Amino acid sequence: MQKINKLLFFIISSMLLVACDNTKNIENNAFPQDTTLCQFSSGVCYKKVADLSVGLMIDPVHTPSEKPLNVTLHFSQAITNIVMRIEGRDMFMGVIPVSLSAIQDNQVTGTLIFGSCSSDYMVWRVFVSFDYQGKSRTLMYDFLADSPI
Repeated sequence: MQKINKLLFFIISSMLLVACDNTKNIENNAFPQDTTLCQFSSGVCYKKVADLSVGLMIDPVHTPSEKPLNVTLHFSQAITNIVMRIEGRDMFMGVIPVSLSAIQDNQVTGTLIFGSCSSDYMVWRVFVSFDYQGKSRTLMYDFLADSPI
């Protein structure tokens, strides 16, 4: 009886190990293209609020994890009190504040580094809060970390 239990345990364990095989099938590894994500390789990602257009650019455009990224925000009109942070969109990865330069010519710049994720598909969300025309406004931009594009 003990040998049968050990054999069953071995068989079930072996099946689980096969199910957890970490090898990747290239054909099945492709994620569907999410057209709502910013594609920095195509250029600046724009959002609008009221009559204000706000463009976000991140360089390098493939947004590699654990590497310094340069962020530029351009506003079509004057704003004040800008604050920026990033968070994981679908997974909590902490809150990463972004230190920004002073607003000059309706533009701010900053740098950030975010961590890597064990998943091959990590979407980050940028929150940009600022005052425009006497009101607090917030815009959100989503982008893929380690983008192959």
